[in-house]
Amino acid sequence: MRTALLQSSGRPGHVVENLKVLDEAAGRAAAAGAGLLVTSELFLTGYAIGDDLGRLAEPADGDAADAIAETAVRHGLAVAYGYSERDGDTVYNSVQLVAPDGSRLANYRKTHLYGGFERDHFTPGDATVVQAELDGLTVGLMICYDVEFPENVRAHALAGTDLLLVPTALLHPYQFVAESVVPVRAFESQLYIAYANRVGPEGEFEFVGLSTLAGPDGVARARAGRGEELLLADADPLLLAASRETNPYLRDRRPSLYGSLV
Repeated sequence: MRTALLQSSGRPGHVVENLKVLDEAAGRAAAAGAGLLVTSELFLTGYAIGDDLGRLAEPADGDAADAIAETAVRHGLAVAYGYSERDGDTVYNSVQLVAPDGSRLANYRKTHLYGGFERDHFTPGDATVVQAELDGLTVGLMICYDVEFPENVRAHALAGTDLLLVPTALLHPYQFVAESVVPVRAFESQLYIAYANRVGPEGEFEFVGLSTLAGPDGVARARAGRGEELLLADADPLLLAASRETNPYLRDRRPSLYGSLV
């Protein structure tokens, strides 16, 4: 499945403008043959916007979700977008996957919040593995810091995830996560990882870009630079099957030895 990664911070604090950016990117992605578009973390609202993260938060079936469903239908591709989710009085850092027909396939709430800023504004989710079926692949959802925990990615691998979507907000000086950690996670758990980052300065943060689609062989199928970019790469189920046969980490595991880890 051709996958498009939207490396962009959009316009922080302006949901309507970000919906326009997403729609334009979806059009370009679809024209290039993509069946899936993945945005960065908190793309709809912006990341470093303080208390506006709560003010701009919407439910999973809110107005923004309806607008993105229309975008998905209009361009004929699935969309995974990062947003600030409100559920009653609780706010989550979330990603939602919408199908090409506009239906909502899956919604994931970030389980590992990074730093005091996120802990001040969000409640952590408690569902580790959230998946959906898309174009013959089992697609999993995760957000940024979550992927830095090998247990998290391995849980997805054991549950059958083929393509792990990771909207992210990776900061300077941690670019080694995009350059090294993400490809290693893909290799050690034998799946594809689509890692879509924010870019440039925002408030007190500096986002490093370097979005990538890493394959189960540990090779980046494509990697963005440090600026705004729409990155395109393919997740190939035949290569995935061959790689899993050649690198049988999941089959050769000995879980009885790992009890001390938990």
